Amino acid sequence: MVGAGVIGLLTAVDAVRAGHEVIVVDRGDIPNPRAASFDRHRVIRALHVDDPATTAAALAAHRHWVQLQDWLRVPFYVQVGGLTVLAPADLERAHTTVTSAGGPARALDPDELAAAFPHVRFPAGAGGLLESRAGVLLADQVLHACADWLRRHPRATLRPHRRAVGVDGSAVHFAGGDIVGADAVLVAMGPWSRDLLGPDVADDLVLYRQTMLYCDAALAGPGWSSTPPMLRLGTDGGAWFVPPVADTPLKLSAASACRTVAEVAEESTPPQWRDHLIDVFSGVIPQFRADWVVQARDAYYLGPASTQAPTLAVLGPAALSFAACGGSSFKFAPLIARSLVGRLSGVDPAPTGLDPFDRAVACSLSEVRPAMRGVT
Repeated sequence: MVGAGVIGLLTAVDAVRAGHEVIVVDRGDIPNPRAASFDRHRVIRALHVDDPATTAAALAAHRHWVQLQDWLRVPFYVQVGGLTVLAPADLERAHTTVTSAGGPARALDPDELAAAFPHVRFPAGAGGLLESRAGVLLADQVLHACADWLRRHPRATLRPHRRAVGVDGSAVHFAGGDIVGADAVLVAMGPWSRDLLGPDVADDLVLYRQTMLYCDAALAGPGWSSTPPMLRLGTDGGAWFVPPVADTPLKLSAASACRTVAEVAEESTPPQWRDHLIDVFSGVIPQFRADWVVQARDAYYLGPASTQAPTLAVLGPAALSFAACGGSSFKFAPLIARSLVGRLSGVDPAPTGLDPFDRAVACSLSEVRPAMRGVT
């Protein structure tokens, strides 16, 4: 496994549990604090409006996360629910989408929404769908738990601070000239991984940079730790926050703070983007003040240019690359890992139920094409 983010580590765990020997390498520490999936929080919820299949897959992911938490004995899933803000005309459809997939949900009309969460200002006339099988994954704790388990297992080897520069067949080439051979290779692509890929794959990937604010929960006041994560806030529906669960800070961001960039640069946040989010949330949280902010952080991640679905590419008969897209890949990581292990080991995996991912895999497998530099 090249890359020790959530996809690489969970796939490694599943592979070891299936009886395989696994080597995990990363250019940084394992887990790598600069990985796209390394953060204090990630949100998990089921609702994908007008998409029953993906909604059902999200509920399956919820069950897998609960099972993984119990198995690893690390409390990293805080089920405070999840709220999606919607126009009243969309509430009934959204409610049906979730409940038909087997998820409990409650539709809140505008008055109920305002009464339930008086510390948030909602768009005029907006309602919300509140899901109970939802909440916050403590992302950094997930990665540490997986890495610690792998570190203790005799069939797993972790090799941090090894920078991969290419793949030739099923051998990984590293800076300095070292080569590691394997029966199968997964490149679980972080934001730097486009440099490994040939133009036929790399040109279809976009590098995104997202600014986030982290706030002092004590200054925010009581009640925030039991507030569910909320999405589709603000006048344009693009703002979201994650509550300060398990002694984490209140996390704020918005779609307007995500932009495409040419390369990974510094992680410090330019003042104009910090100020932009402060301005956004001054209109979303009535009591919000700039002195709540204790940290601004920029994160990078890869995504496909043409779709929001994750991208999987076949690099050779026994080599795959997977480019995660934002938080969605983290939410679905247990399903993705299971499917990747099946494909890498030559076993036809059980369907994930995640249609966009299955379509990406099917399209990739229909045309095996070398994509890494150095493939012969």
